[in-house]
Amino acid sequence: MLERCASQDPVWEAVAAVRRELVELTKYKELLYVITYRDIRVRYKQSVMGFLWAILMPILIVASGVIVRYGYALVSHSQLKTGDIASVAIKSVPWAFIVSSIRFTCNSLFGNRDLVVKIYFPKEIFPMAAVLACLFDLFVASAALLILLVVLRVGWSVYLLWVPFLLAVIVLFCIGVGLLVSAASLFFRDVRYIVEVFLTFGIFFTPVFFDVRMFGPIGRWLLLNPVAPLLDGLSTCVVRHASPDIAWVAYSVMFSVLAFVTGFSLFKHLEPAFAESI
Repeated sequence: MLERCASQDPVWEAVAAVRRELVELTKYKELLYVITYRDIRVRYKQSVMGFLWAILMPILIVASGVIVRYGYALVSHSQLKTGDIASVAIKSVPWAFIVSSIRFTCNSLFGNRDLVVKIYFPKEIFPMAAVLACLFDLFVASAALLILLVVLRVGWSVYLLWVPFLLAVIVLFCIGVGLLVSAASLFFRDVRYIVEVFLTFGIFFTPVFFDVRMFGPIGRWLLLNPVAPLLDGLSTCVVRHASPDIAWVAYSVMFSVLAFVTGFSLFKHLEPAFAESI
């Protein structure tokens, strides 16, 4: 069916091409596991802090967010609630995952330049392995987050079933963006510096330290950031025990799928020139 539609629509043609490449990629799934394991092992090898590195960045983000929310509470003559702390913590862990995923994928091809040049296999394995390695860090940090939520007595609800879906969309978004920036960084070396600037200041345009409701009607514009509805949805499900905004979640899903298809298509289009540009 996809092939029949592809002959009539360039969008479906791109989707069909991505589908074929993904089927081909499944033949190299063992290699993906090996490179992912290597990235994890190298990251923690001879590390004094060990797995504490996985929770260091989320802890710093949570601490910064609590200070910001406390300052807001003082200005607005209100109290800093445990729900506010839990909300910041819930959004800090996946935000740390997004930042580390894009940062590591940006350098994934250049860091494996010998393998990229000398051996034939789907090179998208490198940025995908970088994201999966960061996903391992996310699981470690989530264990610490779970302890914090128990201490804060956040509680449980059926809306927690949304959490795996929202995290899966975040992973899909990171892979799509990672494929794009990893390929672009080979041809334009200043891409990695531009990425660092966006990652540094992106937190101020993403509802991590704050909630979109704090800005009233204007806050809805912040949800145009495709990551924002996902992080806000996680906070809504876990802390407020409610369903996320379906319309905005659908927007993030569509954007993430588009990012993945676009990133994957451009990556495969540029792949033959990697050896000359690395």
